Amino acid sequence: MTGKTLRSALLVSLLVLELSGCMSGPNYRVPDNAAALAPAAQRDFVGGGDAIYSQASLPDQWWSLYDDPRLNAFVLEALKANTDLRAADANLRRASELVQEAEAARSIQTNISTSAAAAHVGGYTLAQPGAPYTYVLGMSLSLPLDLAGGIRRGIEAANANAEAAQAARDHVRVVVAAAVTRAYANACSANRTLAAMKHVLDVQRETLDVTRRLAASGRGTVFDVSRARAAANESEAAIPAIVATRQAALLELAALMGRVAADYPKELDDCIQPPELKRALPIGDGWQLIQRRPDIRKAECNLAAMTAMIGVETAQLYPQVSLGGSAGFAGQFSAISSANFGGSIGPLLSWNMPNRTAVRARIAEASAGADAALADFDGSVLQALKQTESALSAYSQEINRERSLAQARGDAENASEQANRLFRFGRTSFIDVLSAESALANVESSLASSRAQLIDRQIDLFLALGGGWKDPPFTGSSEPGTELGASVDVGLPVNSTKERLNKRPVGAISILAR
Repeated sequence: MTGKTLRSALLVSLLVLELSGCMSGPNYRVPDNAAALAPAAQRDFVGGGDAIYSQASLPDQWWSLYDDPRLNAFVLEALKANTDLRAADANLRRASELVQEAEAARSIQTNISTSAAAAHVGGYTLAQPGAPYTYVLGMSLSLPLDLAGGIRRGIEAANANAEAAQAARDHVRVVVAAAVTRAYANACSANRTLAAMKHVLDVQRETLDVTRRLAASGRGTVFDVSRARAAANESEAAIPAIVATRQAALLELAALMGRVAADYPKELDDCIQPPELKRALPIGDGWQLIQRRPDIRKAECNLAAMTAMIGVETAQLYPQVSLGGSAGFAGQFSAISSANFGGSIGPLLSWNMPNRTAVRARIAEASAGADAALADFDGSVLQALKQTESALSAYSQEINRERSLAQARGDAENASEQANRLFRFGRTSFIDVLSAESALANVESSLASSRAQLIDRQIDLFLALGGGWKDPPFTGSSEPGTELGASVDVGLPVNSTKERLNKRPVGAISILAR
């Protein structure tokens, strides 16, 4: 076999190896013993059998279930301007550029070099007049063949890390949407609690007026007047704390929407109707939860990245092969001509013969990292299921509590009216009137608190369910959306981050297909 034939055969062999897709390290797949694949984790929720729940899947924007246009506008504004989301978007863009950097390792590498020298025979002495000046001007190209698959594994890891950054950004979105809804509901609930306390205060002040008239006519005592005044003052003293709670919620809402404190939504100053669900709350099942929660998706992406890193380290055990070529001119300045041109092309083999003990230690380190990532993945699944079941139980029990308090409020209101009527006709003592009004004030306060807590429990449940977040399809525009559900990735480069993340890596994330 001639040298030319041998070189051709070697080149063909190298190309065949490259095209065969030889890959170092394990391909990613969800381990069979992962908690996410356990049948018990994929079933209906234990606490989800109540009539207040629906097995339907949570919608993409769960806050739309409240049918509150004002809430929709607040959430959309926050998703565009929230500072935590801006930071998450920047982290996502950074992760996307790291994917580009990893992919660049597969491209042709170019090197241009030039040099000039004066040669003088006789050692390192100054060149004498007439000494020959030489030059070298050349360019070399090399294309790594990645026969062991180390570069491709690195690209897999970078893609998985980018998807983890996207999942982290989605988690921030879920938290921001929940925080906006909670702040809005807290402001309106505080106003409703304030209205309830003012109603109680009005009743107590009316009782105080009646007591004063009775004392003036000789049918009451100064002691009765003092007790009636004390009850009214106690109720009035509770009002400033409620006002402070409302103001804190309004300022929190302003911060979430990227506004300064003075620019809080003034229209909520007199809002007394918090958002309310008018239908059964859709919760889906365990499998839908596992697919939907961004923190679970992030944990699995981290597991995929760590699995790919095993291949990156394993590839260091094998030689690095590339196709290369070079061309250039070299010679004396006095004899520049085409005859000085030269070039070469062929496969280049380099093997730095690494310390195999060190490489195998790094492989074991990457494997341990993958084991830790699997533990985190399992933990995120178990935590999500626990949080959801706890939120379902808390929500159900708060509904029962609110119903009982509503019934108690009706009874206390009737008792207060009856006590006042009997006292005016002299058929009961004033202590009975105060006792009845105190019971009414307590149950009014408890009912208002329960109704506020009920909405809080709803939001906790939505948060545990993962928020129902889903990215809209990429449209090729970087302009922020103007409708609910439109893209809010303000600042993401066109045809950059989103397009890259729409491409699944080799051995793509298997559980969390969206």
